[in-house]
Amino acid sequence: MITMTGMWMYIWLAAGFVFLIKGADFFVDGSSSIAKFFNIPRVIIGLTIVAMGTSAPETAVSISAALKGANEIAVSNVVGSNFFNLLAAVGICAIIKPVKITGSILKRDFPCSVISTLLLLLFLAAGYIFTGSPSLTVSAGIIMLIVFVSYMIMLVRSALAEIPLGKKVQEEDIKSRPLPISIILIITGLAGVIAGGDLVVDSASAIASRFGMSDTLIGLTIVAIGTSLPELVTSIAAAGKGEADMALGNVIGSNIFNILFVLGLSSAVHSITVNFDAVKDTALLILANLVVFAIVLKNKNYIKRNYGILMVLLYIIYTLYIILRNYNMIPF
Repeated sequence: MITMTGMWMYIWLAAGFVFLIKGADFFVDGSSSIAKFFNIPRVIIGLTIVAMGTSAPETAVSISAALKGANEIAVSNVVGSNFFNLLAAVGICAIIKPVKITGSILKRDFPCSVISTLLLLLFLAAGYIFTGSPSLTVSAGIIMLIVFVSYMIMLVRSALAEIPLGKKVQEEDIKSRPLPISIILIITGLAGVIAGGDLVVDSASAIASRFGMSDTLIGLTIVAIGTSLPELVTSIAAAGKGEADMALGNVIGSNIFNILFVLGLSSAVHSITVNFDAVKDTALLILANLVVFAIVLKNKNYIKRNYGILMVLLYIIYTLYIILRNYNMIPF
């Protein structure tokens, strides 16, 4: 039995994040290699397998939390990750280099991100109205998964339509490996994210209990930031290579994936009931999306450095708000 006391809580939390991130890497490498073996276009690999891999930590944590009854972590992990991705990760990238927003992100993906967050808010609110507690039912989870599949079909069709007829899809960055090795990587990766998810949920709950932190607070902060590391690293690496325009695309895609797939699958597996703070946080996430959307429109499809600093400051203000709320130092 794993000990969750003293220093072991932090050791297992760190180990859980390592398992999550490396497990996701192995899963992506193995799955991408198999997809390439069967001549699946790189653009589809990127939109499906790679997207699934970067969101694998959130998926593992939320499903594990839902199954263990740690419902606050299941939802706050996703909402907190989306806050961090949108404000902190993109803000940091804009500080490194101004982020240019492409037309497809502005017209298709950003509105889809707002709509998916609004859908989450509506389901939570419906649960509150009909049962007295914000909740995501099994049927709500199934609907979210159907919306997710519809979005992915639209995304793949759009991407394939942009490839000129007869042009070979570029296949760089995807390593070819023997099929048995690829299968081993997938199995090892899945085992890693499952084990990591269990460790993160158990250790985070232990830490929250020790310091009088709610599961909601630890899910919105420590767990959310830890599971968002793949998106952060990917976005900063893109900005460092002068490809800052990829940063927002990665984040928006991941945020849609987190809500529709991660929470959809988690609640489809086991219904999730949370406290009213989840409704407030989801509403604030919608507001954050609209603020960033307004920044992009105001600056003619750019997020400049000064706005990047503002976005990071907004994330810090939100973090201070949820900490003060946790210890009842503010009335709302």
